[in-house]
Amino acid sequence: MKHILIIATTFVSLCMGMSSYAQTEPPKVPNIMEINRKKIDSLDQKLIEIIGTREKLVKEIGEYKAANHIPPLQASRFQEVLNRSTAAGKTQGLSEDFIKELLNAIHKESLRIENEIKDKAK
Repeated sequence: MKHILIIATTFVSLCMGMSSYAQTEPPKVPNIMEINRKKIDSLDQKLIEIIGTREKLVKEIGEYKAANHIPPLQASRFQEVLNRSTAAGKTQGLSEDFIKELLNAIHKESLRIENEIKDKAK
C-alpha cells in the first residue's frame, strides 16, 4: 500500500508539473514570414532607389536628345534592352512576360520624361 501511495503521489506530481509546462509559452521567435517580409520591404526600397537613379539618367539622355534633335523613341535600342533583360530574367527564374511587362512600364515612363523635356525645349 505504501508503494502504491508513493507511486500515485509521484504520478500526480509529474502530471501537475507537465500541465504547468504545457501552459508556458515558448520564447518569442520571429517567424519566417515576418523575417522574409522585412527582407522584401528592404529589397522594394532598393528597387525604388535604383529606378530613381535610372530616371535621373533618363533625364540626362532626354536633355541630350532634345539638344541634338534625336527622337525620344529609339525602337532598336529598346529591343536590345528587352532581349538582354528577358535572357537575364530567365537565368533568375523570371517569366519572359513579367520582364517584358516590367520593362514596358519603365520604358513608358522614360518616354514620358523624354517627351516632356523635348516639349519644354521647343
